[in-house]
Amino acid sequence: MGATTRNDNSYIGYEYRDVSVESSMEALYVDSYECFGWQFEGRQPSLLGITSGTVNLKFKRDRKVLNKAELTRLQRYFDSCVSEITRMEQSKTSSASVVAFTIGIIGTAFMAGAVFSYLANMIVLCIVLAVPAFIGWTVPYFAYRSTFEKKKAKVTPLIESKYDEIYEICEKANNLLYNS
Repeated sequence: MGATTRNDNSYIGYEYRDVSVESSMEALYVDSYECFGWQFEGRQPSLLGITSGTVNLKFKRDRKVLNKAELTRLQRYFDSCVSEITRMEQSKTSSASVVAFTIGIIGTAFMAGAVFSYLANMIVLCIVLAVPAFIGWTVPYFAYRSTFEKKKAKVTPLIESKYDEIYEICEKANNLLYNS
């Protein structure tokens, strides 16, 4: 169990790794983990894959791979770079959402004031409060788009530099694996 034999009857022991990744990062993991000596075995949707957008990737590697300690260190560095990329991608939408929700809530508060003013027969105050309420319900879309684009412009170069870092990590690992 956990091993196969070659034609010359020499035993190969394998170690196995299951990695849960976002679907958008699946190709990056499959391509990059080969540089660390891992062979891709297949994929399975994760138990929460439908709602969370993640998949489980299965890999195996020869236990006697050369430079295993250094490959493992580089692999951890790769994993941390991918985590940073994921966090930066999420930051684009999260900050934009916060701005849009805040403006929408303020607009809703103005609308509540307008409704209570109407119920108290203060029609002028109702109209005065209804105008910023409708603005507060209209502006969030534009605020979201604007904030998203600003954050995207700020974060995209950082993401690209992380991809360059990943390329260098994989190149070092590949050299360790095949040039030793």
